[in-house]
Amino acid sequence: MNWVVTGCRGQLGHALVALLEREGVPVRAADLEVDIADPAALAEFLAVSPRPQVVANAAAFTHVDRCEREPEAAARANHEGPAVLAKACREIGARLVHVSTDYVFPGDGSEPYAETDPTGPRSTYGRTKLAGEQVVQQTCEDALVVRTSWVFGRGRNFLAAILAQAASRRSGEAEGPLKVVDDQIGRPTYAVDLALGLYRLVEAEARGLYHLSSAGRASWWDLARFCLDEGGYPDLVVERIRTGDLELPAERPAWSVLDCSKAETLGIRMRPWQEAVRAYLHSEDSPLAKTTGGNP
Repeated sequence: MNWVVTGCRGQLGHALVALLEREGVPVRAADLEVDIADPAALAEFLAVSPRPQVVANAAAFTHVDRCEREPEAAARANHEGPAVLAKACREIGARLVHVSTDYVFPGDGSEPYAETDPTGPRSTYGRTKLAGEQVVQQTCEDALVVRTSWVFGRGRNFLAAILAQAASRRSGEAEGPLKVVDDQIGRPTYAVDLALGLYRLVEAEARGLYHLSSAGRASWWDLARFCLDEGGYPDLVVERIRTGDLELPAERPAWSVLDCSKAETLGIRMRPWQEAVRAYLHSEDSPLAKTTGGNP
């Protein structure tokens, strides 16, 4: 099948394009050069022969705090763009794969969130992403919508930031312990694994709403501590703090563990997040690769 991937320079988009190319799947990719919220520009891009049979939308405005400051931009990227894309896919008969987020949930649960559980986002990011996934499902009856969480991969991400802060302390450029919140619980997800999961869902002809994240659960503190231990900084102190201590513009869900059992019934089960972090640290995309060749 011919694929189109939007948001190809993001963590997931890059991983998905790389996977498709390795598998020998014809793929065309686009990022900011194609505004998916512009019907004319999108139609022109999709009209290039051969027309796609699968369109994977990895484009989104994911900076949670900026979404609070720029709600119109967030709505355009996370809601209006998917709406235009869904209509275009319906018109050309392409399957749409749309990626959403754990932030559509309120975060006040204690059991993993299933696809059927009530939503209740508490941030602009979460609200615009929920609106996007809803319009996709309303417009394309055969669309595949996949919610995921805490993605890390090539480029800017939480683990890269933690490693950069660790390096600055080891070099003497910065002092004191790192401070990481310990009252948000979720499922860290490696973009490479997520890309494979999406591909396998499409191969299985899955439709509707699915959750897909790495196995296990962790706080941001757990994730930072594990990353530093594996990355060569076991001696670096990481202080536990509360989310409220940071006074962030956007509210984060305290609990956003996704129940992925629906995907598992199709044989799609992702590895534990600890294994995924190790794989990332040993990959060419790891910040450690610049000095160690990817072998921390």
